[in-house]
Parts: sequence; structure tokens; C-alpha cells
Amino acid sequence: MSISDLYSSGFREKNRSHFAAIVRVALSDNIITEEEKAFLDRLASNLDISDEEYKDILKDPLKYPINPPTFYNARLERLYDLARMVYADHHLGKRQQALLERLAVGLGFTPGNVKYVVAKALELVHNGIDSNDFKEEIRFMNR
Repeated sequence: MSISDLYSSGFREKNRSHFAAIVRVALSDNIITEEEKAFLDRLASNLDISDEEYKDILKDPLKYPINPPTFYNARLERLYDLARMVYADHHLGKRQQALLERLAVGLGFTPGNVKYVVAKALELVHNGIDSNDFKEEIRFMNR
């Protein structure tokens, strides 16, 4: 096995775990709406998730552990995706926010400020902010 095979395998594993985390948010109310399904379809394509992997993850997203990114920028990107999934159906439920807080801790955000970070992330996504501005706002908030 070459080094590129190892990197590729690790990269795919991170993508699967990220996708599974987003599926957990989508399933937190036990329903995947049309908007959530469309978001999942686009994300699966962007993350190079095969149809077989997609179906397997939908069946049991807990089978894939959260694989936190090493770099802060990657954590922000994942938080952005997760927050967007919460608002994909234009409804924020208590279970969704609580799950997002747990996933954010799993991504490496500190338990002491995770409620604040998640609240800010949800506010930004609700206001339609794009990924770059989202990352900048969260970074600014943590200075």
C-alpha cells in the first residue's frame, strides 16, 4: 500500500464520519424532510460518498464515530455544514440544538463555550451568511 492510499483512505473516513454526523442531525426529529434530503444529496456528492455508503450511513449513522479535524478552519467548516443541516427544514428543535452542541464538542469546541458557539453559528446560518463570513464571524467571536 502506498502513502497516497493511506491518505486517501483517511480522507474518505473523515468524509464519512462528517456525513454521518450531519445525518444524525437530520434524523434528530426522526424525519428527513425534502429540504434535508436535498442537502444530504448535495453533501454526499461533494464528500464523494458512494450510494452504498449513503444508504449504510442512513441506516446507522452512529456506526461512524465523530472524527474531529485537526485544524480550526476545518472544524469551522464542519460546524457550518452541521448548522446548515439544522436549518435545512427551517425549523430548530430542542433535540437538534442539543445534538449540535454534542457534535460541536466532538469536533473540538470546548464544553465551556459550546452553547455560545452553537447559538452564534445557528444565528449566522439563519441569517443566510456564507461559509467564509461564517468562519470569520466565529473566529472574531473567539478572540
